[in-house]
Amino acid sequence: MLVLAGAGVGAVASDASPVTAPVASDAVVVPAGTPLMPSVERRHRGRFNGRALRYRSVVEEWPLRDAGGATIASIFATSYLADGADMARPVIFAFNGGPGSASLWLHMGILGPKRPDYGTQAGDAEIRPPTAPPFVLVDNRESPLDVADVVLIDPPGTGYARVFGEANAERVFGVREDADAVARFIGDWLRRHGRQASPRYLMGESYGTVRAAELARLLAGGPTGTGRMDGITLNGVMLLGQSMDGSRPAPELAAVTGLPSWAATAWYHRAVPQDATLEAHVARARTFAEGPYLQALFAGSRLPEDDRAAVAAELAALTGIDAARWLARDLRMDAPTFGREVLGDAGLQVGAYDARFTLPLTASGGDPVADDPAMGQYVPLYVATLQTHLRDTLGVHTARAYNAIEFRRINARFWKGRPPLQENHALSLAIAMRRNPALRVLVATGHYDLVTTVGAADQAVALSGMDPARVVTRTYASGHMPYIGVGSRAALAADVRAFVTAGSSAAVTP
Repeated sequence: MLVLAGAGVGAVASDASPVTAPVASDAVVVPAGTPLMPSVERRHRGRFNGRALRYRSVVEEWPLRDAGGATIASIFATSYLADGADMARPVIFAFNGGPGSASLWLHMGILGPKRPDYGTQAGDAEIRPPTAPPFVLVDNRESPLDVADVVLIDPPGTGYARVFGEANAERVFGVREDADAVARFIGDWLRRHGRQASPRYLMGESYGTVRAAELARLLAGGPTGTGRMDGITLNGVMLLGQSMDGSRPAPELAAVTGLPSWAATAWYHRAVPQDATLEAHVARARTFAEGPYLQALFAGSRLPEDDRAAVAAELAALTGIDAARWLARDLRMDAPTFGREVLGDAGLQVGAYDARFTLPLTASGGDPVADDPAMGQYVPLYVATLQTHLRDTLGVHTARAYNAIEFRRINARFWKGRPPLQENHALSLAIAMRRNPALRVLVATGHYDLVTTVGAADQAVALSGMDPARVVTRTYASGHMPYIGVGSRAALAADVRAFVTAGSSAAVTP
């Protein structure tokens, strides 16, 4: 059993006295006994959603200890806390996914007080960000700090968090192990900061939605959960780019759930006529996908040739990929193939993580992330500005490597030799909602996300057993990170603010 202790004892830096942390020997695993980074606290002023706010940042490396008191790993947390906040002020605990990703995407994209400047070339859609220095920070006026405190969580091995000793990696990497570590951190944070009675929310993105679903179930405790009755419940869970249902659907079902996103992509790039709005074109694709298309795929070789031709013609009208190609592929296509085909005649590939982004088809290295037209372009901007923010704004000075996403050392171990994401974790969230009638869920998805599609999100919720009356679904003209784009970021921020405010008001009303 793991026991999460309070943050490491160390000097608290003043604004004029930055702290230098010891150099770690590895990006993920360090020798047992390596000192923790000292805590750093600074005071700030900002304006969020038009409201002036005084707040403080607290940056802490929290030790994760085993039952014998030995430190086996750490969690790196950045907290933004309003001055004079009382118990009625909500707290948002946020994390990204991977597994193996730090929380920099949510930190710099929507929740933190600063964000990257995409530059004038990127335009309002922010799809042509600078890919080489200089990278610039600007104020993030859309941050929800006007209505809630925010805690950004980097699990063991991500960001500046580490595992202490190679043998301890297996104790913190894994779906259950990871959720248990973060659950203990949240409980400890609430106690340390005296916020046990504050409304509390989770925000997870990508694999972070799996973590959020498991946390919602685990935090309450129980003999088959943590083995304790912790009794920590949540007011809300916010899921961005949900990936909760890891059960492997048939290729036919993946095509059905993917078609609305493919249609949105074709509409955006004018691969189809824009004689209808985006919403109308997507609605047409959804109706076709859930009706004639699903029936045609189910029929398989029994489908009459005339019907097969009619289905191919409608697929062409929705996606801009001609009917002959659909017929040659037996009316099926996967997301990577679509990404190469939809603008293939123009020599372009669209991004899987955000299909608004494009790069040439030629000279691709084939890496699913580094060569993705979206992630390959915006990762440098996010990584650089996050580290600048930590150093210059928050006072974190260290030679320790910052682990934005660790694939080999974390992701490869996370699944214990099994294929990744084999379970439907949405069921855990449904269980948590049954236990807690006040728990609400916000599902936020980008139209142009080809990895975790709108159709897959709808299906995951519909088949989970969640109370639909307590689930809010929102779709944005963006991708896997729905805060990329001026309009989509503002819309998401407004929805987050409304979701948190509504749930918290209910919680504190006598």
